[in-house]
Amino acid sequence: QVQLVESGGGLVQAGGSLRLSCVASGRTFSNTAMAWFRQAPGKEREFVAAISWSAGRTLYANSVKGRFTISRDNAKNTVYLQMNSLKPEDTAVYYCAARRYNTVVVTGNAYEYWGQGTQVTVSS
Repeated sequence: QVQLVESGGGLVQAGGSLRLSCVASGRTFSNTAMAWFRQAPGKEREFVAAISWSAGRTLYANSVKGRFTISRDNAKNTVYLQMNSLKPEDTAVYYCAARRYNTVVVTGNAYEYWGQGTQVTVSS
């Protein structure tokens, strides 16, 4: 079984920054792609960013490109999401996800493992 645990969420003013972390445990994460998704109240879950095992390939949603950066430390089984220039519309529960393949994709159904989520609230 795989466990993903997110941390780093909180309340921040518009223009501020937060860094989310996701620690994976329960199996060896070799050649796996990981991603961040988010879900705002009353809205569908949406893709935020994804990264391949070697970090040689990343994908971002247009809404966060240039403001968010995804990275990973495989020695620590951890993926990060650095969020800068935060906007009120970034307010959501952020979920970490992992898949058993190394291709980065934006579709949530392609990811087999999910964390419980961490709340990010951006005040105006």
